[in-house]
Amino acid sequence: MTSDLAPPKELHRGLSSQEAATRLARDGGNILPQRPTTPLWRRVLTQLRDPLVLVLLAAAVFTLATSDFTDAGVILFVIVVNTTVGVIQEVKAERAITALSELTAPDARVVRDGTQREVPAADLVVGDLLVLAEGDIVPADASIVEAAALLVDEAALTGESAPADKRQPTGPGRPDAADVVVSAGTVVVRGRGRAVVTATGPASAMGRIAAMLITETGLTPLQQRLAGVGRILAGVALVLCTVVLALGLVRGQPLELMIVTAISLVVAAVPESLPAVVTLSLALGARRMTARNALIRRLPAVETLGSVTVLATDKTGTLTEGTMVVRRLWTPHGDALVSGTGYAPDGDIRRDEHPVTATDAPDLVRLLEATVLCNDASLRPPDDEAPDWLPVGDPTEVALITAAAKLGIDRTALREQLPRHAEVPFDSDRKRMTTAHRLPSGAIRVICKGAPEALLHPPLLTDDADLLRRAAARADELAGAGLRVLAVAQVDRTALPDDPERGLHLLGLVAILDPPRATAAATIAACQRAGITPVLITGDHPATAAAIATDLGIIATGDPVHDCRTDDPAPPAERGVRVFARATPQQKVTIVNALRGTGAVVAMTGDGVNDGPALHTADIGVAMGKRGTEVARQAADLVLADDELGTVVAAAEEGRRVYANIRRFLLYALAGGTAEIAVMLVGPFLGLALPLLPAQILWINLLTHGLPGLALGSEPGDPDAMRQPPRPPTETVLGAGLWQRIARVGTVIAAVTLGVGVWAHTTDRPWQTLVFLALGATQLAVAVGSRARPGTWSNPMLLAAVGSALLLQLAAVFLPPLRDLLGTQPVQITDLLIVGAAATLGYAAIRLDRFTFQRDHRQLTAPRSGL
Repeated sequence: MTSDLAPPKELHRGLSSQEAATRLARDGGNILPQRPTTPLWRRVLTQLRDPLVLVLLAAAVFTLATSDFTDAGVILFVIVVNTTVGVIQEVKAERAITALSELTAPDARVVRDGTQREVPAADLVVGDLLVLAEGDIVPADASIVEAAALLVDEAALTGESAPADKRQPTGPGRPDAADVVVSAGTVVVRGRGRAVVTATGPASAMGRIAAMLITETGLTPLQQRLAGVGRILAGVALVLCTVVLALGLVRGQPLELMIVTAISLVVAAVPESLPAVVTLSLALGARRMTARNALIRRLPAVETLGSVTVLATDKTGTLTEGTMVVRRLWTPHGDALVSGTGYAPDGDIRRDEHPVTATDAPDLVRLLEATVLCNDASLRPPDDEAPDWLPVGDPTEVALITAAAKLGIDRTALREQLPRHAEVPFDSDRKRMTTAHRLPSGAIRVICKGAPEALLHPPLLTDDADLLRRAAARADELAGAGLRVLAVAQVDRTALPDDPERGLHLLGLVAILDPPRATAAATIAACQRAGITPVLITGDHPATAAAIATDLGIIATGDPVHDCRTDDPAPPAERGVRVFARATPQQKVTIVNALRGTGAVVAMTGDGVNDGPALHTADIGVAMGKRGTEVARQAADLVLADDELGTVVAAAEEGRRVYANIRRFLLYALAGGTAEIAVMLVGPFLGLALPLLPAQILWINLLTHGLPGLALGSEPGDPDAMRQPPRPPTETVLGAGLWQRIARVGTVIAAVTLGVGVWAHTTDRPWQTLVFLALGATQLAVAVGSRARPGTWSNPMLLAAVGSALLLQLAAVFLPPLRDLLGTQPVQITDLLIVGAAATLGYAAIRLDRFTFQRDHRQLTAPRSGL
């Protein structure tokens, strides 16, 4: 809805109620677009299309066909649990559009039929005449037609830390596209104004952001890797099923027995508890992250953090405090440094590294007193309702009041002593503000503050040319360091002249900064040690972005800063740009997509509405929990409850731990499955006609892949994980030597089992039962040896699970009902001890393999954490 502006003659009366109702019925309300609701059946179907789940479904069908209802029930139970958890997490993750709707102002003041009234923001139409005042949320995009010192905070939409001045249009007649506009969702921090609505709902700036959030996201790195494993296992299972069936028939085994055996091997080859292990690992990781102030909104995001290679971060409120602070003062007598953060008047002012007082530095007192008087803001002290100092008005002016308080200047007393007599409000064309104050003697003090380029020249200042040159040079130095610089001048007169802004004397310069968070530099350094490349994407000016990025170590002095307003927002990757300035919400999405296009796994942090689309597009979106907008929080996968970027590093560490545990389980489970298949294929050639019965294979599979497998998902992490680079994005979950390790450990398990079987067969012992015991016990020994920290009680659940599984394995031999079910025979205690001693080779094999793996990978430039 971007047409039908009210004619010029109607601007003072606004629309008529009848015309507003007509337009509302025709164009619809000022409501943001909603994401289409996904039916439950489609969500379930999406979960079931996972290749690994399809293999499990096939195994369940086969076991049902052979009347093995117990094993089929277990497999189906795992599928149901995994699907249910996935659907619940998906439903919780889709609330971004609702949050955008809640952010929009619930009511709006408009002029209709010549009368000012309040109407629901949803009922606004194009052509409505809005009335704006300090503290209002702008309810729709609009063009300014009247303004008085109107200042709008657009940080949530543009990322700019300083509020934007909205000058009053000077041309006659109706507004046009060249006039100043305000956008939906921004906040009026000072002044008043009127504006004609130009766009509502989906056509507004907020609506366009909402539309970007509707797009679907792709699979996470974990989902992609597990899908690849599922495809591999499906192919291997099919081939092995065919080979075992053919070999059995060639040896003259009954067709029905070999079909059941082949199906049992398929079940053994597929670690059916993998989805449950993944879900458990992710859930435990999410719980640990919550304890570290990182709130996970989607379980797969836990692992995604561990594979992040690029951390793209916003500046305002993320790397910085999100508050304006006076950092430097300059007068003709020299520089001074101002300490402290936030709006609390804590800190001091130093010259030559020594604190100064009002008595020591009268030049600084005159400078700061002038900034307090030529100022429309205020600062409320803490009370029972607000425990922090509360800024009211332009944050830049609040910062001036805070700096003056650090030198002992009382704003209230000063203003009472020198009341304001007249003023010339700030104007973006003049770039300055002037106030006149009556002195106790009756004289008039004229104070002017503004941009150095607008103030440091005659006839405004009558100081000598050398002083003005020195001041201009210092202002350029401070601006080049990313600070916002204000020049301040004043003069005392007997009466207020016609042109008060002439003949002033320079008091000095004030340099203001949105300071970096105290922990930001350490966080950036921790990311770089972990092989994660930090990238700054901000709406701020290139000089400001460069200063912050250099201070925090994101770039070195002189490294390029990309200005998205003048250049392609996504330069070629080979340019190595790591700072993007003056980026719009759409350009942030373009940059994130370009980074992902290079193969990077991108985490994007932010707190504003303008960050929402980029958070949604990134592999993982990270939002601030305290100062962040609801839009950012709902679009993100991870919310930082403490607003500390360092929490991202802690969360990434948990992500790497989760991925390492998934690989740990795969090594254990697939090595056991490989051994079972090898025993069934090689055994007949060693005289063991049918090494294991189908029921025995399934029993071993249930015991080894059940509780012990799940317990492996809660193993502690590697303390060196964050001193190693992330795994390559293209690496499969079986990469980095894992499949070779599976083959080695599987070979040892098979060799131990076959050795026991051949020995038992040649000595006329119940060899099939001893093969059954050896295969299960050796796999359980591998589970114990797979612990991240052997010899400790760091994961007692695993020890309990292995002990329980071992007792059930023995029960299958010594309890008559289970013996009848599984076809086992009683064995002698001495034989049992021999099998136990042989099984310890499984523990030795996995520990030796781990040592060899770590030794080899320490010699590489990209070692891997975890196993």
